[in-house]
This record gives sequence, C-alpha cells and structure tokens, in this order.
Amino acid sequence: MEDQSRRKFLQNAGMASLASVAPVIAEPERTRELFVHHVFFYLKEPNNAQHEAQLLEGLHKLAKVPTIQYVHIGKPAVTNRSVIVKDYTISWMCFFKNIIEEEIYQTHPIHLDFIEHYGHLWEKVVVYDSVGPKKVD
Repeated sequence: MEDQSRRKFLQNAGMASLASVAPVIAEPERTRELFVHHVFFYLKEPNNAQHEAQLLEGLHKLAKVPTIQYVHIGKPAVTNRSVIVKDYTISWMCFFKNIIEEEIYQTHPIHLDFIEHYGHLWEKVVVYDSVGPKKVD
C-alpha cells in the first residue's frame, strides 16, 4: 500500500512540474524573440524639476526588476527633423529575453509599487512594445 501511495505522489508531482512549464512548451515562439518595452512619460508639470527627479528616482528603483536585461532612461534629444517626437518628458526603454519575461515584469511587486507611488506625477503614458529576433545578421 505504501508503494502505491508513493507512486501516486511521484506521478502527481511530475504532472505538477510539467504544468508549470506547459505554457513555455505550448508556445515556444513566445521564448524566441527579444521583447522591447519603450515607455514615454508626459509629466503633469513637465518643467517641474522636483517631479522629474522623483520620476527618475522611481525608474532607477524599477530597473531592479530581475527580468529586465538592459535599461535606458532618457530625455528628448536635441535633434531637429520633422519626424521626431520630442513632446515627452522622460523615456524608459527596457529589454527582456522574451514576452514571458516582460509579463513577469508587468506584475512584479516593484513595478506595481512604481505605478502606485509615482503615477500621480504623469498625465499621460505612451507605450511601444515590439518583438523581434535577438540578433539581426
């Protein structure tokens, strides 16, 4: 009787661990492509240096989310071409191994805390997400 209980336990444990990787197995294309998340913040008071400093402080905290591979925080460049958009205050660009890693970021406590504690600073956020090959030859 003990052998059957142990066998049943091992079968159930195996099924449980398989269930945790099933989304990755079922959707391998979700793990192949690099995911880029580019956010443009429009502050309520774009000329308020204190608010800008607070947002930058929050973004530096946000950069600690472990699934982020690389982060760039920037301001509009001093370039003058008709196709360039320069009306935002701060941009936040981060790179993830794949969309699954970005989905983890979206629900990570550091990200949720960032929205809760710094969301009052902006009037608008524009996000551009893209996927593509990790390396272009």
